[in-house]
Amino acid sequence: MDTRKVVAISGSTRKGSTNELILRHIAKQYAHLLEVVIYNDLDKLPHFNPDMEPAPEEVLKLRSLISSADGVLICTPEYIFSLPGSLKNMIDWMVSTTLFSGKPTAFIVASALGEKTFESLNLIIKTLEAKMGDKAALLISGVRGKVSKSGQITDQATLQQIDELVKSFTASM
Repeated sequence: MDTRKVVAISGSTRKGSTNELILRHIAKQYAHLLEVVIYNDLDKLPHFNPDMEPAPEEVLKLRSLISSADGVLICTPEYIFSLPGSLKNMIDWMVSTTLFSGKPTAFIVASALGEKTFESLNLIIKTLEAKMGDKAALLISGVRGKVSKSGQITDQATLQQIDELVKSFTASM
């Protein structure tokens, strides 16, 4: 199987966040299957405004990146029982397009708890009509005890769940 180009988006704008570390782990561990491009510019996107059409340059760049990818992988924390504002802002910029419609997509919510964000993101991804495999959504609660500061995933069950997610994700491409 040829490698598939994947845009990986961390919902955290903090450099070196646990979510970014998980994406980097996936990029390294599954390099034989996935060419992962980590998008780190959520904080550069302007606030969503539907009157700003054509969209600003940063938004057009992201739309082009997503359009050219075989799939999208999101890994996000939960902020006060919700999606981080920067991730929601990015998704809002995609709503007026059909970029996610039929696009293979997977997501991980990696946070202290994460249930509310998991539910919200699941609903949003379905509303965008993204293509999701059976196990292409993963909730990693208590993530700080499962991923070291250097990015090593130390929990065997989490490693297995990530493997199942990647298999489901790649099967949908």
